[in-house]
Amino acid sequence: MLNDEIKTWLADINQAITEIKSFLPEKKNFFEFQKDIKTKRAIERNIEIIGEAMNRILKLHPDFPITKAQKIVDTRNRIIHGYDSVSEEIIWAIVIKDIPMLEKEISTLLS
Repeated sequence: MLNDEIKTWLADINQAITEIKSFLPEKKNFFEFQKDIKTKRAIERNIEIIGEAMNRILKLHPDFPITKAQKIVDTRNRIIHGYDSVSEEIIWAIVIKDIPMLEKEISTLLS
């Protein structure tokens, strides 16, 4: 079902998720995250990578079975093109709510 390109992009998403998790404060404290500009930028960059990989997947397979796939791409575009309209709270919510679900879906697809 999955061609080699899609497997590569899924692996890229998986790697970006792993990096995001490694950057987070151990106790997942929003205020620690908010004070750490390097962590915020590293996480934003990995969300951009996830969005770009998902964009490439959707171009080949528009109905790809990932929840919120288009929202992932839209978030990437917003970070890149509307960087001044993306709040720390939005990034934090993505990391806490959406990344764990995406990680499960990617893991299932890759296994």
